[in-house]
Amino acid sequence: MEAIHNEQHHQMKRPLVLASIMLAMFLAAIEATIVSTAMPSIAADLGGFSLYSWVFSAYLLTNAGTVLIFGKLSDLFGRKPIFLIGISVFLLGSISCAMAGSMETLIAARFFQGIGAGALMPIATTIVGDIYTKEERAKIQGYLSSVWGISAISGPALGGLFVDVLSWHYVFLMNIPLGLLAMLGIILFFHENLEKEKQSIDFMGSTWLILFVSSLLMLLVEGGVGIPWGSPLMYLLLGFSLFGFILFILQERRAKDPMMPFSIWKYRSIGVANVTSLTTGMILIGVSSYLPAFVQGVMERSATVAGFTLTTMSIGWPIAATVAGRLLLKIGFRTTSILGGISLIIGGIFFFMLSPEKGPIWAGAGSFFIGVGMGLSSTSFIVSIQTTVSWKLRGIATASNMFMRSIGSALGAALLGGILNNRINGFIEEEGMSDNISVDTTNQLMDPNQRMLLNEEARGLLQEALTVGLHHVYIGLFVLAVISFVLITWLPKGEKV
Repeated sequence: MEAIHNEQHHQMKRPLVLASIMLAMFLAAIEATIVSTAMPSIAADLGGFSLYSWVFSAYLLTNAGTVLIFGKLSDLFGRKPIFLIGISVFLLGSISCAMAGSMETLIAARFFQGIGAGALMPIATTIVGDIYTKEERAKIQGYLSSVWGISAISGPALGGLFVDVLSWHYVFLMNIPLGLLAMLGIILFFHENLEKEKQSIDFMGSTWLILFVSSLLMLLVEGGVGIPWGSPLMYLLLGFSLFGFILFILQERRAKDPMMPFSIWKYRSIGVANVTSLTTGMILIGVSSYLPAFVQGVMERSATVAGFTLTTMSIGWPIAATVAGRLLLKIGFRTTSILGGISLIIGGIFFFMLSPEKGPIWAGAGSFFIGVGMGLSSTSFIVSIQTTVSWKLRGIATASNMFMRSIGSALGAALLGGILNNRINGFIEEEGMSDNISVDTTNQLMDPNQRMLLNEEARGLLQEALTVGLHHVYIGLFVLAVISFVLITWLPKGEKV
C-alpha cells in the first residue's frame, strides 16, 4: 500500500493539494478565535447569555467525539471522500450558524459544525503523511503548524472587523468561499489509489466511543458551572461516561476492524506521544483560558494587551514547528521533543513567578516559551507517529494524538478552573468577606467600567484573591510541564526520520 501511494507523489500537484489542506485546516483552526471575538455581539442580538459557553462547548464536544471515527474511516475508505464529507458538513453547519435566529439554534448548528471539524484536522495532517516522503514530512508538518499561529493572530482581528463593519453573520459566512475553494483543490488535484478490500465498520465501537466522550466532555465543560458538583445529573453523566468507556474497551478487543486498534499503543513512540499530548493539552488550555484574566483583572490592562500576551504563544509555536522540521532530520525525534519539554518548563517557571509587578512583557515571555515547547514537541510527535505505522493505520494513529490533546484541554479546563474557583472562594472566606462578595464578583474586575463601581476595599481583596487563585493555577501548569518533560524522556532513543 505504501508503494502505491509513493508512486502517486509525482502524479499530483502536491503544492496545490497542500494549499487546499492548509485552507481547510485554517477554517477549523480560526473558528475558535474568530467566534470568541464576535460572541458579545451575537449574545446582544440573539439573547440567551446564560447559554454563552455552550456556543464553544457544543463545537468542542462533537469535534473531539468524532475525530477518532473520521480518522478510522479515512483508513477504510480513503482520505479523499471522508475529507470532502467533513468539509461539506462543516460548511452546512456554518450556513446554519449564520442563519440562526436564537441562541439555541446557534448551539445546535455549532454541534453540527463541530462534527465536520472533527474530519478536517486529522485527515489534513494524514494526507501530508501520505503524499510526502519521511524526510519531507517534518518540514511540511511545520507549515501545517503555522496555520494555527496565523489563525490565532488573524482570528480576533477578522472577527472584530466583521462585527464592526458588517455583522456577526459574516464570521460564519466567510467559511463558504474558502471551504468551496479547498474542496475544489482536493477534488481536482488529490488522487489516491485504493486497494479494494472487504471493509467492516465498527458501528458499536463508534456508538460507545461517542457515549463515553460526549458524557465526559459535558461533565468537564459544564461541571461546577451549569451542572453543580454532587448533583444527580453529574453522577448520571459520570455513570454514562464509565459505562461507555468500559463497553468501548470490550468492543475494541473483539471487533474485526476496531475503531481504535490498541495495537498502535504498543509502539512506545505512539504511547508516549499520546499520553504527553494529554498533559500538554492541559497546559495549552491553562495558558489560553487564564492568562487574559490575570492581565485584565489583576494588572488592570486592556483586552488588547491581554491579547498580545497570548499572541506571543501563537508566534512561538509556528516558528518552533518550522525549526523542528530541520532538527528532526539532524538530531531525531527524542532530542527535538526533549528541547520542547525544556521550553515548556521554562514557560512554566515564568508563570510560576508571575506577579502583578512583573507586567505583561513577562507574561508574554512565558507564553512564548510555552508556544515554542508546543511547536517542537507536537511536530515531533506527529512525524514520529506517521513514520511508525503503515498507510492503513496512519489515519487513526494521527487522529488518536489529536484526540488525546482535545481530551487534555477539556480535562485541564475543568481541573484548573476548579483550582481557581476553590482558591478564590477560600481566600474570600478567610478574609471574612463572603457575605459581601463571591467568586462571581470577580467578573467585574475584567471590565474597566464595572471595576470602578467596586469600592477600594472590595477591589483590592478581589484582585488579591484572583492573584492567589491564578498562582495556584500556574503551580499546576509548572507541575504539568515537568510531567510532560519526564514523559518525553521515555521516547525510544536513536529514532530518526
